[in-house]
Amino acid sequence: MELTPRKQKILSAIIELYMVSGEPVGSKVLCDNLDFSVSSATVRNEMSDLAAMGLLDQPHTSAGRVPSEQGYRLYLDELMKPASVTPEERHFIDALLLPSAYDPEKLLDGVARTLAGISHMAAITTTPSGSAAAVAGIQFVQTSRHTAMLILMTTSGTMHSRVFHCGFELSPEILRVFFRVFNESLAGRPVRSITPAYIQTMGASMGDTALLMSSALMALQDAAREAMGSDVCMDGQTNLLFFPELGADDLRRMMRYLSQPQQVYGLLRRSGSRVYLGNESGVSALRGTGLIVAHYAVHQQDAGAIAVLGPMRMDYPKLIGSIDYVARNVGRMLTELIDWQ
Repeated sequence: MELTPRKQKILSAIIELYMVSGEPVGSKVLCDNLDFSVSSATVRNEMSDLAAMGLLDQPHTSAGRVPSEQGYRLYLDELMKPASVTPEERHFIDALLLPSAYDPEKLLDGVARTLAGISHMAAITTTPSGSAAAVAGIQFVQTSRHTAMLILMTTSGTMHSRVFHCGFELSPEILRVFFRVFNESLAGRPVRSITPAYIQTMGASMGDTALLMSSALMALQDAAREAMGSDVCMDGQTNLLFFPELGADDLRRMMRYLSQPQQVYGLLRRSGSRVYLGNESGVSALRGTGLIVAHYAVHQQDAGAIAVLGPMRMDYPKLIGSIDYVARNVGRMLTELIDWQ
């Protein structure tokens, strides 16, 4: 059976009406919303054909039709017209993100809150991982006479700090020596290479100076280990409670899955499809949902992911545009932060 232009327009109209109402779409409502004239009988026949092609489902005998997972996929791949982010929307998003622009972790947490508010769904972000990053620099900040903070900055835009204690009195001159030695040895080095064995080698190369810097070296090891990981930030999970098509059992499965950040991280970091519909994610807990994923880049290197999770009937044209805009902004902000450092 051929998917004629008229069938395509009818399928698009059904999906877009269902996105808004969440109610099965009948032939009369559909006729009132089509941009061309056609009889109800013709529409019913076309809807029957679309159902026979697996693109529509009929929840009840006397009800209208709803899109199937296959119907949504066809719409996303071939029929959808992406919506541009308006200047007013860009200004609103920028205003929400700007206060956190100078702290990578707060920025990604703010992104999750912002997208949850815009979408009225659940939003998820991942912070940049240091697994593919290099050391951008090491800073030292004195916190007391005998303690200082080591700050490890990576090329993925993250900062990781550790306070260390020395058995002697610190001074700005001593910390300048620490700064020179650490940056000469570490700037540009892959974070993943800062292993306990490397720390030992670095200490051995310092000779007697290593005794003065031993606590700082241990702080570096801890900061590098932390930099290798990635956090998952979430917001808006309670928004999912307000979608009637997500039943109690569905919600329990989803909440249980979202409580396992490493599994969520593994899904968001996949390459390939940017929109997962139901079973496409390979996660049984997400069947019946839609998941939009966008990746952000730091210095043109893939650094993390941003996603919105909700029922399958989410407003894809609008949300894809908004998530893409946020992802570009996050990548730009993190890149500028690294360059500023």
